[in-house]
Amino acid sequence: MTFRQFAFNNVLRNKRLYIAYFLSSMFTVMVFFTFAIFAFHPTFSSGSINQNALLGMAVAGGIIYVFSFFFVLYSMSSFLQSRKREFGLLMMLGASNRQIRMMVFLENILIGFFATVGGILAGLVFAKVILLIAENVLIISESLDFYFPTLAIVVTFISFTFLFFCISIFVSFILRTNKLIDLIKGDRKSKGEPKASIILSILAALLLIVGYGSALYVKGEAVVFAMIPVIVVVTLGTYLLFTQLSVYVIRMLKNNKSIFWRKTNMLLLSDLSFRMKDNARTFFMVAIISTVAFSAIGSLYGFGSYLTKGVKEFNPFTLTYSPFRDDSQAIIKEDISKINAILQDEKIDAKMEAMELTYFETQEQDNTVLIVRASDYNRFAALIGEKELHPKENEAIVLGQSDTGKKVSERLMKSSILLDNGEEIQPSNVEASPVLLANNGFYVVNDKVHEQLGLPVRNDYSAVWKAQEGQTEQMIEVGRKINESDGDLQHKAFSIDYSLYEINKAYGPILFIGLFIGIVFFVSAGSFLYFRLFTSLDEEKRKLSAIAKIGLTQSELKKVVNRQIALLFFSPIVVALIHGAVALTALSRLFDYNLIVESSLVLGGFALIQIVYFLIVRFFYVKQVEREIF
Repeated sequence: MTFRQFAFNNVLRNKRLYIAYFLSSMFTVMVFFTFAIFAFHPTFSSGSINQNALLGMAVAGGIIYVFSFFFVLYSMSSFLQSRKREFGLLMMLGASNRQIRMMVFLENILIGFFATVGGILAGLVFAKVILLIAENVLIISESLDFYFPTLAIVVTFISFTFLFFCISIFVSFILRTNKLIDLIKGDRKSKGEPKASIILSILAALLLIVGYGSALYVKGEAVVFAMIPVIVVVTLGTYLLFTQLSVYVIRMLKNNKSIFWRKTNMLLLSDLSFRMKDNARTFFMVAIISTVAFSAIGSLYGFGSYLTKGVKEFNPFTLTYSPFRDDSQAIIKEDISKINAILQDEKIDAKMEAMELTYFETQEQDNTVLIVRASDYNRFAALIGEKELHPKENEAIVLGQSDTGKKVSERLMKSSILLDNGEEIQPSNVEASPVLLANNGFYVVNDKVHEQLGLPVRNDYSAVWKAQEGQTEQMIEVGRKINESDGDLQHKAFSIDYSLYEINKAYGPILFIGLFIGIVFFVSAGSFLYFRLFTSLDEEKRKLSAIAKIGLTQSELKKVVNRQIALLFFSPIVVALIHGAVALTALSRLFDYNLIVESSLVLGGFALIQIVYFLIVRFFYVKQVEREIF
C-alpha cells in the first residue's frame, strides 16, 4: 500500500468524523456556485436586473468565500485535536513529522476536491428550483431559464480548489506534533477541576444587563449611536458568560446536595462542568455567528415589512390623482380621461370618487387648514370600507394621520373654526383615518357648516380609484403605463400596486442575498457544534461504558445523553435568540415600528431548524453510543 493509498483509506475509515466537514464544505460550495449561476446568467447580460443587485451578489459570494476559508480552517483544527492518539501511534510505528504533515495535506486535498465536485453537482440538481425562487424574489420581468453554467462551474472549481489547496498547505505547515507520551494519552489526561472567578462571573452578568438595558432603553436616532458600545459590551459579556458564569453556576448546583444527588444529576453536572469549560470558545463563536445571522435576516425582513406596510397604510386607494396647483380644469379633465382610458385598456373594474379640497385661514398667522365636507369624506371612506363621520352642525372632527399627526391633532384641537357670521365651532374629538393624506391634519364638518366658511384661500383637487381584489397584475401594468406616459401625469398619479412592485424589485435582491448569507452562517454554526460533539464521541463511549458496568440502565443512559446533547446544542442558540430578540427590539425602536411579528417569524424559524437538526444528530449519536455499550 502506497502512502497516497494510506491517506485515502484513512479518510474512508474516519467517514463519521469527516462527514459533517464534507457536507458543510459541500454546502458552502453549492451556495457560492448558486451565486455564480446568477451572476453569469445570460438574462442579466441584457441589463434586466439592477446592476447594484449583481454587485451585491458578487460581494455576497466574496463574503461566503472568505467565511469558507475560516470555517474549513476551524474544522481541520477540530479534526487534528481529536486525532492525537492516531498521530502518536503513527510516530511509534516510525512515521516522521514530515510524513504526518503530508498525510494531513493529502487528506484535506482529497476531501476538498470531492466537496467541490459534490457542491457543483448539487448546485446543478437544484439550480432550476433556486432560479425559480430567485425569479419571484428578485421580481425580474424575464424568466430565468435553466442553462448549463460552464463559466460558473469553472470559476467555482478553480476558486475552491485554490481555497482547499491553500488551507492544506497552511494546516500542514503549522501542524506541530507534541511529545509522544502526550499524543498517546490524548484526551485521557486529567483536565483538573474547572474553576471560575466570582468577580468575572459577576462582571459577565453586569455586562449583559447593561448591554440589554441600554439597547432596550434608547429610542430613535440614539439607537445608532449606542449600537457599537452595546455590541462590544454584549460580546464581552457573552464570552465571560460561557467561560466563567456558566462554570460558576454549575459549581453552585453541584454544591447543592438536594439537586446534585437527585437521580442522574450527579453524572450530568459533573460532566457538564468539564464540557462547558472545553466548549466555551465554541459556544461563544456559535452564539455570536448565530446572532449575526438572526439580526441580519430579521433586520432585512423587518425593514422590508416597514417599507411596504408604511406605503400601504398611507395609500389605501388603488390609484390616487393629485394635480398641480396651477393646473386648469381642462388639464385635470384630460389627465383623468387618460387614466380612465388606461384602466379600460387593462379591463380593470374600478370605482372612482373625486372632491375639491378647500383650504381656509386659521387663527395662526400664515397658516391654512383643510376643511372637508362630511359628504365628500364619506364618499372616499366608503370606497375602502372606513367608518363614515357624521358631525353635527355645532362640531368639527379632527383627523390626523401618521405619528406626527398626534402633535397636529393637539394643535388643531386647540384651534377653532370661524364662520362668516362670527360664530366659532370648537373641535369635538380626534379620529385616525387613512382616507386623506394631509400632513398638517384637517377638519371634517357638516355640509351646512362648510357652506358658511366663506371664500377659501386655495382649492386643490383629488381623485381616487379603488379596484376590485385580484387585479394586482393589471394594476402594476397600469402604473407602468402611467409612469411611461407623456407629460406630467406620472408625477400626479400614484399606483399603490406599482409602487410596491418597484419597492420589492429594488429590495428583493438585498433580502435574497442576506437570507443566503444568514443561512450559510447558521449552518456553519450548527456544524461547529456537530464537530465538537462527535470529536469527543470515543471518549464519551469509554466513560459511559464504564458507568454502565456499575448499574446505569439504558433508559438512564438515554436521559443523560439527551440532556448533554441538548445543553450542547441549545445553550449558544438560546443566548443567540435572546441577543437577536434584543437587537430586533432596538431596531423597532429606531424606526418606531412594531417588529414583533417579523421577529417571531425569523427567530422561530431558526429555532425550529435547530430543533430538527438536534433531533437528527441526537438519533445518530445515541445510536452509536448504545451500539458500543449495550
